[in-house]
Amino acid sequence: KNQKNGLFDVFTIEENMKYNVKTPAYVRRDFYKILLFEGENIFHFGDESIPVSGKTLLFFNPNTPYTYETLAPGTKGYFCVFKEEFFKDSLRIHLTDLPLFKPFSKPIYPLSDDLFAEIHPLFVKIKNEIEGDYSYKYELIKSYVSALIFSALKLSVSPAKPESTNAATRITAVFMEVLDRQFSIESISQKITCRSPADFADQLAIHINYLNRVLKKTTGKTTTELINERLLSEAKALLKHSDLNIAEISEALGYRDQSHFSSFFKSQTQYAPSDFRKV
Repeated sequence: KNQKNGLFDVFTIEENMKYNVKTPAYVRRDFYKILLFEGENIFHFGDESIPVSGKTLLFFNPNTPYTYETLAPGTKGYFCVFKEEFFKDSLRIHLTDLPLFKPFSKPIYPLSDDLFAEIHPLFVKIKNEIEGDYSYKYELIKSYVSALIFSALKLSVSPAKPESTNAATRITAVFMEVLDRQFSIESISQKITCRSPADFADQLAIHINYLNRVLKKTTGKTTTELINERLLSEAKALLKHSDLNIAEISEALGYRDQSHFSSFFKSQTQYAPSDFRKV
């Protein structure tokens, strides 16, 4: 078996198409994924649909649900999937600290022929190594995947800069983590419980006024605006990609009743939820 304790594996798109592997369901996964894609398709992330064409490098994280359209004949490429534990003690930083893998990031890099010529051989090496029996093959694979990650960071329009570790930055990071952690709604049994500025201030054990000042300073937005943005993004995704009815979505998102949810949604989008579902 290719997998190392279920922590890493690599596939070709052609293999998936040959064996009629279905388009992935629109859910969050418990793994990271790097995809080298040759062809045309539309990738659906959260509440956005992003068309790709030609040679493209894409990154997916466990917190962002995604899916894509049925693969067209002639589509080619590679993808590797891995869990964070695979890189334990190997990378100088955690995967979750990288802009490529931030919750609800959508890192998509169209590749020129020159860049493709750099990226493609790394996937070929990963595929060859995993099928071999070299004792240290997983160490080699980690180095190739690291090269993919850091090559993509170089391609970023705004290169990642080391974050300041002052109190405001830390509080903002913890707030965003608590906010994102709630949003893995895949059934009516999962409900948002922490949804007001006061709830978050309690969670962070700080005064609500201090939380508001910090977030306004670091993000330019109020606590309420950040919460509403995240609720709206999840609402759009559930309306477009889930089978939950509107009453179930409003309950899962913590609204007292459907009318409150509908009023919020319409105030943010100009659409009633039922109309947005048809767009």
